[in-house]
Amino acid sequence: MRLLAAAEGAEFHVPTIAELFEWVPFATYKLAGITFHLSWMIVFLFATVALLTLIWVIGFANFKLVPSGLQNFLEVGVDFVRENIVHPTIGPEGERFMPFLTSMFFFVFSLNVLGIIPGIQFPITSRMAFPAFLALLSYVLFLFVGIRSQGFGHYFGGIMFPSGVPKPIYLILTPVEVLSTLIFRPLTLAVRLFANMVAGHVMLAIFFGATAYFLLHGEGILLRVLSPFPFVMSIILVGFELFIAGIQAFIFTILTAVYIAGAMHPEH
Repeated sequence: MRLLAAAEGAEFHVPTIAELFEWVPFATYKLAGITFHLSWMIVFLFATVALLTLIWVIGFANFKLVPSGLQNFLEVGVDFVRENIVHPTIGPEGERFMPFLTSMFFFVFSLNVLGIIPGIQFPITSRMAFPAFLALLSYVLFLFVGIRSQGFGHYFGGIMFPSGVPKPIYLILTPVEVLSTLIFRPLTLAVRLFANMVAGHVMLAIFFGATAYFLLHGEGILLRVLSPFPFVMSIILVGFELFIAGIQAFIFTILTAVYIAGAMHPEH
């Protein structure tokens, strides 16, 4: 296991970035002159997409007015997104964004929770490319909504020159607003998710790696007796990481909804 790499050898060492986050490709191929590398991380990504698609298709294949089983479970998830993310931020108008925001929430949560799945133990969102791509989707969507709802000139004019501000203040406010809305929004959206999942993965790797090392290579009775305590802490951290996986999916989705609401209604 990748999380037990630190336990190998004669002495314990803190896992390096390469040990924790780099996946050696098992296949390489060229397409249109571009070299692509296939690793297990990509396999896990597409497997997650396929599994989520299968679950939702099966869940609503025989739709019933009185849900039960898998349909009931999925409807609870949809209602959670509607009542806790979409309606509080966008309002009833947000119903048209429900498919996107629901997909976003469950997709991000699934990629996050891979970090505690035995045999995988790697949150795909701990690689910056994936949070960046998801943030780019949100960015394109709220820009599209803003331009479509307000018009190109009015939307960007509202960003650069907010109403009710003395004109001299625009010298300071305009650059700040442009950077905040057009640069820092997608950047912070991606970095927040990335940083939290990296931190969680590193903590789990260190605690599980240390536990394995002390159990297998620890010298002295006292060290072996005390070695289960890091393992207990590791189990606690697994529960905490599951909580963080859900929280980060919620934050990513609700911020996307907030940005959409602001693009639809500048007074927000």
